[in-house]
Amino acid sequence: MSANYFHVYNRGVEKRVIFLDEQDHGVFLSYLKEYLSEKDEKELRNKLTDIKLSDRAKDKIRKSLRLNNYYDGIILLAYCLMPNHFHFFIKQNDSVNLDQFMRSFCTRYVMYFNRKYKRVGPLFQGRYKAVLVTDDSQFVHLSRYIHQQALALQGPSLQNAHPSSYPEYIGERVSGWVHPEDVLEFFPKTKSAFSYESFMKDGDPGLQGPSLQIEED
Repeated sequence: MSANYFHVYNRGVEKRVIFLDEQDHGVFLSYLKEYLSEKDEKELRNKLTDIKLSDRAKDKIRKSLRLNNYYDGIILLAYCLMPNHFHFFIKQNDSVNLDQFMRSFCTRYVMYFNRKYKRVGPLFQGRYKAVLVTDDSQFVHLSRYIHQQALALQGPSLQNAHPSSYPEYIGERVSGWVHPEDVLEFFPKTKSAFSYESFMKDGDPGLQGPSLQIEED
């Protein structure tokens, strides 16, 4: 199946901060994980029959069963969360899924944010933006741009950077719902001079990689 690749982003209305603390980061990422991880409905339904399970745990399972899941249609290649905006690098396998995913996901986070901070009204500045990736150079440099956003405000260690998928790219973390594989195919594993970390520092424009087949809408 052919796929489209997009740079997806949005920011807070009037450029307001949309992440006020680590809990906000954690909730935002937990929603991403839930939407983009494979959901085993059979296993979840079997758990509901466990008489030892608490009512609260059963309610959580029922909510998970009702929640939309985009595991087959939306692949997250890279992301970063900044104080007043976010960036996603997304591979879309279905022409409908991206809009459905973003509307559902953003609405859910807004509901959480408004409830926590006792506010009403929109949180994001209108509809999200989605820019189609059209060539190999744009493809490989997009992940670098996204990760640089997070690392630009980094403290003395990577742990002080804003949340991003950079740890997945340098092998420090493995997440089943983040997929750096398509990008990392451009980097030979045996030549440290051409590693992803070197690319982040130098941005070598001469990188060669597999040819991508990206279709326009």
